[in-house]
Amino acid sequence: MAWHSLTWEAAAVWRAVFRAVTERGSERDTAVQSLKAAAAALLAWALAGLWWDAPMALLAPWSAMFLVQSTVYRSLLNAVQQFVVVVVGTLLAAGSFALTHNSMAAMVLALPVTVLLGNYSRFGSQGMYAPTAALFVIAYGSYTGFDIVHRLLETLLGAVIGIGVNALVLPPVHSRHLRHLRERLPRECADLLRTVADGIEEPYDKDRTRGWYDRAWRLTEDVTEMRTARSWSDESYRFNPGRRLRRSAPEPPPDWDYTWDRLTEHIRMTLRPLVETSVEDPVREILASLLRAAGEVCGAESAAERRRALDDVRAAHRRLASVLETAGHGPTPALGGLTADAQRLLDDLVDVSEPSGTPRRTAGREP
Repeated sequence: MAWHSLTWEAAAVWRAVFRAVTERGSERDTAVQSLKAAAAALLAWALAGLWWDAPMALLAPWSAMFLVQSTVYRSLLNAVQQFVVVVVGTLLAAGSFALTHNSMAAMVLALPVTVLLGNYSRFGSQGMYAPTAALFVIAYGSYTGFDIVHRLLETLLGAVIGIGVNALVLPPVHSRHLRHLRERLPRECADLLRTVADGIEEPYDKDRTRGWYDRAWRLTEDVTEMRTARSWSDESYRFNPGRRLRRSAPEPPPDWDYTWDRLTEHIRMTLRPLVETSVEDPVREILASLLRAAGEVCGAESAAERRRALDDVRAAHRRLASVLETAGHGPTPALGGLTADAQRLLDDLVDVSEPSGTPRRTAGREP
């Protein structure tokens, strides 16, 4: 079992290395950032240790390496956080030793305070550098004003080098995953709607309809993932000097995410009644036509195809509404709810087909 796990792990590492060398992706991004961090540490050591001959030259490469973050903005933010906590930790440690003149007593005074400070949420992952800085000061016995100033200058030098390397050498931009999700979401919506349209004309199968509903739920989860990816992408462009040098695909309209958020929710709501009960013959054929046309709207390659498919959705919805109004069939609550859900879906499809316009409905999701 252990040998099998080692073999599997080695194979996974090899695949990751191969992808990093042969194609763009998260593996290559990780490799680039790792090499940049190592280069920043080496440069900081060369300047602080070899050229400057600083008494605590270790602090410069230590700071530089950990400030090559996943975005330039995060490097700047973490640099400020790190510098503040290092200053506070250093001053607390020096003050504690000045009061006690004993290393153990100084640790008793300084460490509880700096550890609590390190857990303060505003400092994020950099908070634990406060007790680390205090330990350096107390363990190495560097309490004089000269030593403290040198320590802070070495930390500042490392921060400047780490930020500079991250910002000027292949500055990271995280828009690839967002573009992938924006391409995938319409495709998956179209595929689900076409699958339901084909399956609804067959005999009712509760397990199959639950499978459709589960897929609809996953679409709403994809929207949540897309929102996170968009936030990450936006952050990667902040303070990034290389953003104008990067080729980027045209951005969708500002309301694109909001429209597809509503659309996936209304697909789920339209499919929910199908899980609970079978659809009668007059409605089944109409609903299949409506959902198939809706899938064509989502998956259309051109505006003309999208408009033609939207006309088919409108026609199918008019037929569905006419069935609801027919006295012979009886306006059942289930049919009325299905017609209302289909109307909401139609409204969203109009927004998808006319992306330059402002959505007519600005209310939040229906329960």
